[in-house]
Amino acid sequence: MPTLYNRIANQNLDRLSALSDGVFAFAMTLLVLDLSLPAASAVHSEHDLWRVLAGLAPNLVIYLMGFLTLGIFWNGQQTQLNYLSRGDRDLAWIHLAFLFTITLMPFSTRLLAEFVRYRAAILVYWVNILAAGALLYASWKYVSRRDMIRSDTPQEIRAAICRRVFIAQSLYALGAALCVFGSLWSVAFIFAVQLNYAIAPRVPKRRQMV
Repeated sequence: MPTLYNRIANQNLDRLSALSDGVFAFAMTLLVLDLSLPAASAVHSEHDLWRVLAGLAPNLVIYLMGFLTLGIFWNGQQTQLNYLSRGDRDLAWIHLAFLFTITLMPFSTRLLAEFVRYRAAILVYWVNILAAGALLYASWKYVSRRDMIRSDTPQEIRAAICRRVFIAQSLYALGAALCVFGSLWSVAFIFAVQLNYAIAPRVPKRRQMV
């Protein structure tokens, strides 16, 4: 039987949300620190500067991928927290484990930027995404079993949150599998998936005919 302390611990979801915001903000900031300015000794004209900046384009793409990944997971976590009526100790530790995977994102993104043509770098980046997604999925399953979701939450929203994580992770897995044909295929596919979840327009419902 859980102790009294364990039953009363971590009830405040606002504190969990605030901690998450701080971790995500720090991880997003760390990403940009890996974008190094060109060495002054290599630039002697406008043409040289543009040439060096063009050489940074691959790193900029990987940086954008990392930023989109963090943004998508931040949205996913905050959406879940918005529909919860309460928290508990076990849920807090699930989300702390999730935040641990988020702190690793700058590392896996940097690894991908440095070794983008190696399959191992793609797989490390994907495993990082998989771990974060799996913990978000586990979190939603946990609160569903423990009846911690707000009572006014429609069933279609409950199902949609779970479905979104499952579909996204399936697409990321497909993207990682494409590395058998070449790592750049994986990068392109994963980037396309991220753009879809981040900025793709939503088709409005058709108006009912009178």
